[in-house]
Amino acid sequence: MSSTGKSAEVRLSIPADGAYIAVPRSVVGNLAARNDFTVDAIDDLRIAVDEACSLLLPHATDGVLECVFEIEPPQLTVRTSAVVPAGWTPDTTSFGWTVLTALVETAGVQTIDGKLTITVTATATAAEIL
Repeated sequence: MSSTGKSAEVRLSIPADGAYIAVPRSVVGNLAARNDFTVDAIDDLRIAVDEACSLLLPHATDGVLECVFEIEPPQLTVRTSAVVPAGWTPDTTSFGWTVLTALVETAGVQTIDGKLTITVTATATAAEIL
């Protein structure tokens, strides 16, 4: 929850380079901690965001990876996007995708105008039950 107790949105743009993957992972960890996610759920979100970024990095044709973190207590949604080659989508049978989907409530892929977005969502209360 933001300091005002209302919904909030954090936007992040990083170079599409593995050296910067720690940044969105740290941001999601901080936001989840501020929204009462358990330690295990925070770790799960960090890994899921790491996987989403890793899937997009080698295909980001403009060299930029964008992350939008939407806080709607108790839910946290992360949208990771990059411009990718026409027709490319992540292999949803890959180990990385399997890990990603196992760690969050929902995961999906959407392409609009050449920009592919991987969206993951988790809820603090649901994360505590797991």
